[in-house]
Amino acid sequence: MKKHIVVIAGDGIGQEVTTVGKQVLDRIAERFGHEFTYDEALIGHAAIEATGNPLPEETITKSKQSDAILFGAVGHPKYDNDPSAKVRPEQGLLGIRKALGLYANLRPIKLFDELLQASSIKPEFLQGADILFFRELTGDVYFGEKGRRDDGNTAYDLMIYSRYEVERIAVKAFDAAMTRRKKLCSVDKANVLESSRLWREVVQDVAKRYPEVEVEHQFIDTAAMLLIKDPRRFDVVVTGNLFGDILTDEASQIAGSMGMLASASIGDTTGLYEPIHGSAHDITGKGVANPLASVLSVALMLEISFGMKAEAEAVVDAIDQVLKAGFRTRDIANANTPADLILGTEAMGKQVLSKL
Repeated sequence: MKKHIVVIAGDGIGQEVTTVGKQVLDRIAERFGHEFTYDEALIGHAAIEATGNPLPEETITKSKQSDAILFGAVGHPKYDNDPSAKVRPEQGLLGIRKALGLYANLRPIKLFDELLQASSIKPEFLQGADILFFRELTGDVYFGEKGRRDDGNTAYDLMIYSRYEVERIAVKAFDAAMTRRKKLCSVDKANVLESSRLWREVVQDVAKRYPEVEVEHQFIDTAAMLLIKDPRRFDVVVTGNLFGDILTDEASQIAGSMGMLASASIGDTTGLYEPIHGSAHDITGKGVANPLASVLSVALMLEISFGMKAEAEAVVDAIDQVLKAGFRTRDIANANTPADLILGTEAMGKQVLSKL
């Protein structure tokens, strides 16, 4: 099978981890007889430095012509410390999601048994946890009208959803639940927010098409508490953009580190695959970033965009073997990990490649 992939490494450690992800793609192509071709494009701070635009038109064009996108990260401290900046790296990520119609963000939270001790939560509450989050990506306060009034002393961000936006991601979440444990939790704040009342109404309507799926509705504050108290109660979780952003970062601690979590942003055409971590400029260039989230993003790409289930399983199995052998990057190591088993980005990548 022949596929064309655009690599958008972005900023910070995005450059380092996508290098490993691409190497894994090459090894999969070699092992399974596929042909993967590549192109590269700019986004975020790197794109601003080169073109003045966080999302150059060339990046959108290349992305639309690809079969999938392997993405790194966006962000830079100079913008974090300047809230008045009008051009920001994150605009590139929001923009490409909008341009490609990537309305559903899938974030699997699945534990490797070897990393149970890496989480701050007790292992007996974690073992067996397997959650698939569906976060809506193109609505909510991130895309609603925003501005200031009263001479800049009052700010507002409009939380807005339309019925079709809720319905299309709910359908994807219910479809996924049918292939899993047939349990779905919808998270909102319907006791306070009108947009959440529409959200719940639409999810209830969609649920009628899936009588086999057990559905529960949780307010965001309760869901955040239950995610830590009893993560195993959840199977598929569907929620809005803002709530999903917060909950999935919280859920990263179930897996022990953001460096272990992949994500897929999908719509009806090209999919974008990325680790959920940021650009991490504090460790950029030090060669210590965990590349496994990027590698797991490759596994998602192989399965979701390319339909290569066996290939995706081979990637996950390779990571499992590496972890069973005791190898760790520093973010998932603990005080008992031997120093010679704590690897940098490149060395961890080589271990995964060796298992493949």
